[in-house]
Amino acid sequence: MLRTLRREKAASRPVKIIQFGEGNFLRAFVDWQIDILNERKGLDAGVVVVRPKTRSEMPLLDTQDGLYTTLLRGIDEAGEPVRQFRKITCVQHEIDLEFAFDEFLALAHNPDVRFIFSNTTEAGIAVNDADRFDDRPPATFPGKMTRLLYERFKHFAGAPEKGVFLLPCELIDHNGKALKAAVRHFAELWALDKSFLDWLDAHCTFCTTLVDRIVPGYPRDEIAAIETELGYHDQFLVTAEYFHLFVIEGPAFVGEELKLADSGLNVRIVDDATPYKKRKVGILNGGHTTMVPVAILAGLKAVGEAVDDPDVGNFLLRALNDEIIPVLPLPRDQLNAFAADVLRRFRNPFIYHRLESIALNSWSKYEARVLPQLIAYTDKFGTLPARLVTALAATMVLYRGGKITLQDDEATLTWFADAWKRVDTGEWQLADLVKTWLANGDVWKGRDLNTIPHLTNAVMASIARIQANGIRSELQAIAGKAPAAV
Repeated sequence: MLRTLRREKAASRPVKIIQFGEGNFLRAFVDWQIDILNERKGLDAGVVVVRPKTRSEMPLLDTQDGLYTTLLRGIDEAGEPVRQFRKITCVQHEIDLEFAFDEFLALAHNPDVRFIFSNTTEAGIAVNDADRFDDRPPATFPGKMTRLLYERFKHFAGAPEKGVFLLPCELIDHNGKALKAAVRHFAELWALDKSFLDWLDAHCTFCTTLVDRIVPGYPRDEIAAIETELGYHDQFLVTAEYFHLFVIEGPAFVGEELKLADSGLNVRIVDDATPYKKRKVGILNGGHTTMVPVAILAGLKAVGEAVDDPDVGNFLLRALNDEIIPVLPLPRDQLNAFAADVLRRFRNPFIYHRLESIALNSWSKYEARVLPQLIAYTDKFGTLPARLVTALAATMVLYRGGKITLQDDEATLTWFADAWKRVDTGEWQLADLVKTWLANGDVWKGRDLNTIPHLTNAVMASIARIQANGIRSELQAIAGKAPAAV
């Protein structure tokens, strides 16, 4: 029988970090990095994990003394497959707020605490007018955070040196600014001391962040073999990809406090995270959204096989190199390096990423991830980017149905079912379908895409060719073609 993973001696690292969220991502991203900084740079930081919402049916990390294992798998910079285990030792304790609110507030009294990380999902940084100061705990994550910060402010009498760095990892734009605004909301709602707001402004640093790592989580289908290899049972083992990126918008002394210099971690302290967000959305997310409809129409099932397919892979590569990267706001060498990382990640043999799952809500994704590059390219070069146009046309064909189980809002699915039926019965011409959809302000955030020169005709022509000759014929036709002049 395998032994349970436990510490051989009592936990001893001083608690310098409070972490809201016990989920797979933070444990395979933030805690993994803290563990490396402890080992390589002498950070000597312990972590206390706080469950933002009670999940009493799930065991606490304390059942393994805070220990767990990460397994990183992927393709390294040399193109070689890698597989790396690490036993994470930085977590000292986990608190369930539903049952230990006083213990939670007592964390604010710890003079060593310097950092607060969080990942409470995209919906976590939200406010209401119902939370009360005396709630134990408040319902919202920002309400809980406000109580903790106010407790610290009061305990240390507003001492400047007891301010903290807050690094939210929720996947929303300007997450640091959003969290600070949410904390101020509750401070004002609860009529807390104005000096507390002054302390927040002067001595607490709310950093906007961008996080990037695919974390599949607990390897249920492989756990028996993995535990046999490790020689112990680990109910909290978490798998993740090899790649990681942590962009922190904040002052340089954040990196100095974390001892990031020469750590080997892919962490960037920057003045503005926006270009890095655009890079990720444009290349990683936009690459997915551009490739998926053509790959599905080509009969493919997963990201890895799509990237390695001669037609689809070339289509993606040319879309990235020729149409997306040229309009993104970072130096070309940095964009090329990130794109190379993305392609390695797409080829990761340890992650089976189904195209159908990425096709969820394709239109909102196209609007956010691809349309900005299509417009920027057209404005900059006076030409239509052929591959981004093809992706737009292919998505319309995909929404004709019959290839996958389409998942989108009901209004969109109903519209396409009706529109394609009208085309098939002759009530509409293809032009009616294309023009009406491109004019849909609800989808395109008030914009009528028919006003983009020649886009309507280009989309109609691409749809007609795809339906007549198949997607592979269309991909081969544009394989060596520069975008057509407007």
